[in-house]
Amino acid sequence: MCSQQDAPDPVINTCNGFECGVKFEGPNSPNKPSLWTENWTSFVQRYGEEPFIRSAADIAFHVALFVAKNGTYVNYYMYHGGTNFGRTAAANVITSYYDQAPLDEYGLIRQPLWGHLKELHAAIKLCKVPLLAGSFETSSLGHLQIAYVFKGKSGKCAAFLVNNDNTSNARVRFQNISFELPSMSISILPDCKNVAFNTAKVSTQYNTRSRTVKYKFDSMERWEEFNEPIPIFSNTLLKANALLDHMSTTKDTSDYLWYTVSFQHESDAEAELSVVSNAHVVHAFVNGAYKGYAHGGKHNFALENPIELKNGTNHITLLSVMVGFPNSGAYLERKTAGIRSVRIQNRYLNNYQWGYQTVFDAPGGNDPLALNLGSMGKGEVWVNGKSIGRYWVSIHTPQQRPSQTWYNIPRSFLKPEENQLVLVEEEYGDPLGITLDSVSITKDAKY
Repeated sequence: MCSQQDAPDPVINTCNGFECGVKFEGPNSPNKPSLWTENWTSFVQRYGEEPFIRSAADIAFHVALFVAKNGTYVNYYMYHGGTNFGRTAAANVITSYYDQAPLDEYGLIRQPLWGHLKELHAAIKLCKVPLLAGSFETSSLGHLQIAYVFKGKSGKCAAFLVNNDNTSNARVRFQNISFELPSMSISILPDCKNVAFNTAKVSTQYNTRSRTVKYKFDSMERWEEFNEPIPIFSNTLLKANALLDHMSTTKDTSDYLWYTVSFQHESDAEAELSVVSNAHVVHAFVNGAYKGYAHGGKHNFALENPIELKNGTNHITLLSVMVGFPNSGAYLERKTAGIRSVRIQNRYLNNYQWGYQTVFDAPGGNDPLALNLGSMGKGEVWVNGKSIGRYWVSIHTPQQRPSQTWYNIPRSFLKPEENQLVLVEEEYGDPLGITLDSVSITKDAKY
């Protein structure tokens, strides 16, 4: 299968997206089925972005429309959210994955989405005989209204009445019966007479996901801190007369690559350090002192800071950081990342030779668990040696909040007692503010 309209036989051209009932041109050969291989229930969320939320009514509308247009298969991507444990998340993608799906990251039911889709599936199943073995026809019910009708040889009939008007309800007549169609909705009639389901009428009760603190990591005596040494040129094992590419050098074994160079300067002076990178983050150290950092996204970004140079040998050390590697797109093999240029005043150095921990017990019960890292900055977390993913709490969305604060810890990662929690913190943070919370679902009384 291939999400490409000109897929050659015998490859089946399919559709991926939000609105395949609208945008898919259909199979490019009469002997191929109409397949929606990825119905995106949400979308990949990147650091600095709010979650993408699709309403239950919107998803139901487009599924029903695809089936009404002779669609034979719909695959929800994702139906169950998940967690990008370890370093498995793609470039700039948060650790939580499709948490807005009908079953969230923890496997908890998200209402009304789950319940509304369940009712949709049941209504479509009632139409199975004419859908699978009947003839197909369409008829206009108005300027923006249309009926898709399936008639079986046994006389069974099913209809999908569509109102494409996104502002107004419509009253239509179908087989001498009057029907009220809400705006942007589809009514499913398994017998061509009675409405079994309408995509816009959401009757499922809403629920709310809540968290309860089970453990506070607020005891300084239980933490141990280790500082990473800052390398200098003479201590490095790999040297090159160029700025090496981050991805090909680390071969996806690490998010981090140190770049360090030593050079002679003839006086004590202040200078301007300019570093251009197309990785995600760069930290700068001069003679062992931290001088700041910068971050970017899809394009090159620059770190420009004043620095103090001393008379004699100066050590410039740069830490390039990738928050996941690219995982898709055209010409993936040509993509590069890392530091592209380094300049101090008018001197380019491109061609120079470069070269927290605690323990805790598992809370009782069976509720899912999540680590609240709202007090931290950026880094990665391990529980009993297993990475639960990267975190980047310090980068905020336009609404001035982190893209992700809670990080899923499967109970299978835990022992009854003496669980080890390790964090690598790149920026700053207060580990005493970390909590271990349980996650649960409650019905929302407002609906």
